[in-house]
Amino acid sequence: MSGLSLAQLDVLLVEPSTTQGHIVQGYLDRLGMAHHRRVAGAAEALSAMASRLPDVVISSMHLPDASGTELLQNMRADEQLAEIAFILISSETSRRYLEPLRQAGVTAILPKPFSRQQLRGALEATLDYLEPEPLELASFSPDELRVLIVDDSFTSRRIVRRMLEGMGVEDFTEAENGREAIERIGEQFFDLIVTDYHMPEVDGEQLSRFIRNESTQPGVPVLMVTSERDDSRLAAVQQSGVSALFDKPLSTGTLRQAVQRLLAE
Repeated sequence: MSGLSLAQLDVLLVEPSTTQGHIVQGYLDRLGMAHHRRVAGAAEALSAMASRLPDVVISSMHLPDASGTELLQNMRADEQLAEIAFILISSETSRRYLEPLRQAGVTAILPKPFSRQQLRGALEATLDYLEPEPLELASFSPDELRVLIVDDSFTSRRIVRRMLEGMGVEDFTEAENGREAIERIGEQFFDLIVTDYHMPEVDGEQLSRFIRNESTQPGVPVLMVTSERDDSRLAAVQQSGVSALFDKPLSTGTLRQAVQRLLAE
C-alpha cells in the first residue's frame, strides 16, 4: 500500500454553503483527517493554494464566482497546481456539464447527497493517484514497457502518463489523435496503447480497427478510456477489438489492474 495515509492528506474544501461545509468537514474529522480548511469560492481557493499547496481539492460545482469546472481548468493550466488531485461534489448528470471535468482530469465525482463511505472511497482513490503502487509484471520490469498514449487533450495525456510513471513506466510516446498514432505505430513497436475514444480525424474506434486489421502489431493490448454513454457506439467500440474499455475519470487502481491483466495475457 501507499506510504501516504488519509490522516496525512492536506484537504482544501471549496464550498459556499456553511451547512454543507460543516457536513463535509465533519466527515473528514471522523475519517481522522485533521488537515483541512474551507473557502467559499474559486478566487479564494486559488489564493489559499498560492499560500499552501493542498494534496487534494474537494469542490462543489456551483461557486459564487465560477464553476467547479472553471476552477479545475484554472488549476490544470497552472504549473504549480496542475498535479493536485480534484474531487467534485455535484448532483449534475448531464454530459454537457461533466465532460469538461473529465477532460480536465477530475480525480472523482461525488453525487449529492453522498455518504462518509463514498467520500472515503474517493479519498482512497486520491491516495493511489498521489502515490501509485508499482506494476507487478511477471516477465519484465515496468521501466521496459513501451507505451503509446493517444488523446487530443494534453491534460488527459499528462494524467495518464503521470499515473503510469508512478507505477514505474518510463518509455512513453504521445499522439494527439488516431492519425498521428497510426504514424507512430508504423515507426516503432509498443507493449501497450492507451487511447481516448472521441478524437478528431481518426477516433479511437477507427484506430483500434486499424491496429487489429492493418498494422504490423495486431496483438498489442489497447486500453480505451471514454465518457461515451451511447450503447450502440460502445458496442461498436467493443467490436473494434479493444482489449479493455473504461469510463472517465479513470482511477489509478483500475488502470494498474488492467495493465497487469492485459500484459499477463
